[in-house]
Amino acid sequence: MSDPEAALGELVRHALAAEVGPECADADPLIRPSDFADYQSNVAMSLSKRVGRRPRDIAGPVADRLNAADAVASAEVSGPGFINITLADDWIARQASAQLDDPRLGVPKAEQAQQIVVDYSAPNVAKEMHVGHLRTTVVGDAVVRVLEYLGHDVVRANHIGDWGTQFGMLLEHLFDVGEQTAYAQLAAGEINDFYQAAKQKFDDDPAFAERARLRVVALQSGDPETLRLWQTLVGDSEQYYRTVYARLGVTLTDADLAPESFYNAMLADTCDELESLGVAVISDGALCAFPAGFTARDGSPLPVILRKSDGGYGYDATDMAAIRYRVRDLGADRLIYVVGSEQALHFSMIFAVARQAGWLTDKVQAEHATIGMVAGADGKRFRTRSGGSVKLSTLIDEAIQRAEEVIRDRYDDPDQRHQIAEAVGVGALKYGDLSVARDSNYVLDFDRLLALTGNTGPYLQYAAARIRSIFARAGLDPATVGSAPILLGTDAERALALRLLGFGRAVTEVTVAAEPHKLAAYLFETASAFTTFYEHCPVLTAPGEVRQSRLRLCALTLRVLVTGLGLLGIGVPARM
Repeated sequence: MSDPEAALGELVRHALAAEVGPECADADPLIRPSDFADYQSNVAMSLSKRVGRRPRDIAGPVADRLNAADAVASAEVSGPGFINITLADDWIARQASAQLDDPRLGVPKAEQAQQIVVDYSAPNVAKEMHVGHLRTTVVGDAVVRVLEYLGHDVVRANHIGDWGTQFGMLLEHLFDVGEQTAYAQLAAGEINDFYQAAKQKFDDDPAFAERARLRVVALQSGDPETLRLWQTLVGDSEQYYRTVYARLGVTLTDADLAPESFYNAMLADTCDELESLGVAVISDGALCAFPAGFTARDGSPLPVILRKSDGGYGYDATDMAAIRYRVRDLGADRLIYVVGSEQALHFSMIFAVARQAGWLTDKVQAEHATIGMVAGADGKRFRTRSGGSVKLSTLIDEAIQRAEEVIRDRYDDPDQRHQIAEAVGVGALKYGDLSVARDSNYVLDFDRLLALTGNTGPYLQYAAARIRSIFARAGLDPATVGSAPILLGTDAERALALRLLGFGRAVTEVTVAAEPHKLAAYLFETASAFTTFYEHCPVLTAPGEVRQSRLRLCALTLRVLVTGLGLLGIGVPARM
């Protein structure tokens, strides 16, 4: 067991069972990193009232038993009953060696694999992806990668907006300008211009607006010509998504598309079931659900409008049908919606209705992994100088261009420089997002994101490249570094080895609440520990077994950094 906290937790529980009583064997050992030792256990404080003993009277015998536990750790009691625990150097070294020899680097598979649907990215057809889509896309993709690494069966659900009233407007505009002109405009990347022109006509021309409404009816009733044009419009947008996802290194494919139109045939049945269950009722001609606890400012109950008074269906109905389909047809155990925080009320109400219907239960959970906004230096929503949304493709271009400027002096070959700039620029953009808590606002500052020092993507990539350069100078392959024992002769070696042992826990913690920033923080701490090691512990000039030990520590660090960044969807260039 390479996870120090798990190993110590097991020892503490055994000690509690032996010294305090078997009824304490299931107690949470409350082990946390400490400034006074490697770890601290506060279990004696939490059990004091339960067992009727003073904390120090519990902590003392537990510490004595830990001190006798096969030289794993030493412990001492401090204050009113804190147990300070220091791991034995030999134990850390053995575990680090075992971790290097483990193909999974000490990351355990999930005890019970789940079927998990992750709903993320979700752009709209005929509208370009903007900077706001960056977070939902890269956070969702990182969560999916980690879940799959732990052995879960994950369904990627890209819930694109391809249905509804806006498509009457878009299709009618397409008819007006002609197919050839429209498709030429879309092929040239002028997606937003096409949408804005249609919207302007819809707002300014009542006759056009009426034709657009009739076109929606034609679309929903399956008119062949309208459907053909709609499918072409959708197809062009899907090609655009593929290009953006490929540039970002995102794992979404066409097979993961879960558009609104997919649920269209399910809406009537979904509404009928909710009505038959008594969850939904007719209110002012519309079919609505009124989940408990949701009220307007005047105290009136807030509705989830499932079917409008004119017989049409909106987003609420689509989302309810999606939950029912994902639970019943896909057999989901967990639903994760990686969506902006502005949708928090919507999802709270949708989930509440789904629980009333019995679709969500104690065994089938749904959660809204809220995403904060991308902000500029002024703290406000990141926009162009004219106040418009920043295109995601433009943001990627700028990240790569700025990265090329940062590394320009390092490479003479322009093709090689651009290739590395792509990895560095996109990596910086993604890591800057993933390194902050997903529900907080994130300030996009390219100077900070592309810095080679501090908590940035390039800093982590550079740490990995530096390790590769060590092996290149030695003429060695980091994948084959022999089986020499790892020796911890300095504080820097010990700190690095101990940090590396936390990889499995860091990966697992991402999945608890879909929080990739916890893995990012761990990787930064690991890279920082390696930097200290690199500055204080010569590798290639070290004598004999010390050199071999340090090479093995370097190899383990490289694997942890590359694997961890890969789980975040960030590539590592061979050199920087």
